[in-house]
Amino acid sequence: MNVVITGGQGFLGRRLAATLLRKGTLRGPGGTEEAIERITLVDSAAAAAAPDDPRVTSVAGDITVAAVLQRVVDRDTASIFHLAAVVSGMAEADFDLGLRVNLDATRLLLDVCRSSGAHPRLVFASSVAVYGGELPDTVLDSTALTPQSSYGTQKAIGELLIADCTRRGFVDGRILRLPTISVRPGTPNAAASSFASGIVREPLNGIEAVCPVDPATRVWLLSPATAIACLVAGHDLPAEALGRRPIVNLPGLAMTAGAMVAALERVAGAEVARRVRWERDPRIEAIVATWPGAWDTTRARALGFPCDESFDAVIRQYIDEQLAPEQRTPTR
Repeated sequence: MNVVITGGQGFLGRRLAATLLRKGTLRGPGGTEEAIERITLVDSAAAAAAPDDPRVTSVAGDITVAAVLQRVVDRDTASIFHLAAVVSGMAEADFDLGLRVNLDATRLLLDVCRSSGAHPRLVFASSVAVYGGELPDTVLDSTALTPQSSYGTQKAIGELLIADCTRRGFVDGRILRLPTISVRPGTPNAAASSFASGIVREPLNGIEAVCPVDPATRVWLLSPATAIACLVAGHDLPAEALGRRPIVNLPGLAMTAGAMVAALERVAGAEVARRVRWERDPRIEAIVATWPGAWDTTRARALGFPCDESFDAVIRQYIDEQLAPEQRTPTR
């Protein structure tokens, strides 16, 4: 089995590649486990972080260019994880860039799949941002998509394109709407949701963090490890389990920003939690306020998608995976 990961040098792309290498197999169209023979990571970034494994090939290139995608997607491509995207804050700041990467590249990828004749299983990482406006307390599968950001609009259009190409048999699409991923390691990015990692990551690393939203602001969260498990689970689902609606709202944790900091205090202590400073940013609040704070995930759970136990457990997971022993505050 040959697998392509767009955005393969990104945070989720690298973790997904490492998981697939350890797992060694994915389910094929017939429902049986097939050995992964090659993983191609395609990204605009250089291939410095590629796993040292003979099964991995890294391609540095612009996925808005047809020749780049034609180089990595051919008739032997069985599976594609389409993770590449310009994040929410950047897509809002640079409309043309968001259109090229979040929309044009998705359409181009579908065109290349169709012309190659590969009929690959395509997992598309969508987002909570496809919702917006006046929402119910809990978003249902039937809730209309009314995105209030360019990023959300671009993701929603991508969903429709992939669903239609799935209906027509060009790809076997699985559209997974991811909650905000927390806790991400590394440095803050341009996503409006970046604070959801920063208010945990920075204090645990001894750095002050600024929370740009009101403590009562709700966020729908998923840990990195569970996000990867959901991507693999979504890939391995038989097409008939999804039926005519290849779109799934993934399970997550409905948390307020205040509750996140309270969890940080429970896990790492008051001194660490006091490193969070509340300083509201109207631009960030305007974007985040349009996103749902809770989803009805009955369908996702019935399909077998995993969920995090608690945000306390998510914080402990970050500490165990990312902090050196000498950095770790004794947890409670």
